[in-house]
Amino acid sequence: MDIEKIIRGYLPQVIHMSLATCSDNKPWISEVHYVFDNELNLYFRSTPQRRHSIEILKNANVSGNIVTQHSLGQKVRGVYFEGSAERILNVTKDHVAYQLYCQRFDTNEEILAEAEKETGHVFYKITVQKFYVFDGYESSPSTKYELGWK
Repeated sequence: MDIEKIIRGYLPQVIHMSLATCSDNKPWISEVHYVFDNELNLYFRSTPQRRHSIEILKNANVSGNIVTQHSLGQKVRGVYFEGSAERILNVTKDHVAYQLYCQRFDTNEEILAEAEKETGHVFYKITVQKFYVFDGYESSPSTKYELGWK
């Protein structure tokens, strides 16, 4: 099974991911909209005041999943990841995160202006070290596959 091919085919189908952070041994999870580049880096926007944003400043290690909703009896598939997150400073119209957001979410330069505000949504990048695919489409029983990355 070509795990990378499955991931590249799956990511365009889902617009949100669950993002897990941790501080002082207390885990937190939140839902964020995301985009991805050709190297499978993940990008999202959030305000610096949100718990996950604050925790990323203290501990860059993150994990998460990208999963569509499944019905009872439906075959399952989901993409999971481990990596490190960082806030991206000084995003311009030429930055890949901005360009991908505009393409995927039909937005414009207003998000750049918002990122300049103290409480505005800013950009974050997740550099993935490992991907996992939990798959019930091509595996019976459902199996978890690992793909080392970066």
